[in-house]
Amino acid sequence: MALPHRLRRLGRAALLVGALALLAPAGAFAQPTMWQGAWVIDGRAAVQLYDCNGLVCGRILWLLVPRDVAGQLDRDKDNPDPRLRQRQLCGLTILWNLHPAGRNRWQDGWFYNPDDGDTYRVSAQLESEDVLKARIYVGMPLFGRTKILVRVPHGVTKGWC
Repeated sequence: MALPHRLRRLGRAALLVGALALLAPAGAFAQPTMWQGAWVIDGRAAVQLYDCNGLVCGRILWLLVPRDVAGQLDRDKDNPDPRLRQRQLCGLTILWNLHPAGRNRWQDGWFYNPDDGDTYRVSAQLESEDVLKARIYVGMPLFGRTKILVRVPHGVTKGWC
């Protein structure tokens, strides 16, 4: 007699857990960390993607040309704020605040482009274990461009920060 009662209680507990899972906000459960690591953009830079308080952030990890003509580490010379133009690009956080938006998808983040000193909106989607597609835009995703990032092992060529 005790076994059917236990089964009913176990069934009710499973239903409660299932209902809570359906009611939980998107991103409330841990996302797979397959997106973390080093990713090359346009063959000119690599970004290390990492977790920052449950969101996705990224910092420059590698540059094809890490030094200027004087041999100094390249700086954030196109930043609109003159006080920030002396920051080194190596290690600079250029991606932040990407929120989970489903399995292997993120949205509502920001991307700082040191090439022009502007900050853009960004969303991203993991296409495969080694390919990440980022949409960088102003205003609406329609008014932007897509960048394909490819996973690379850290430290395999010169230029690593």
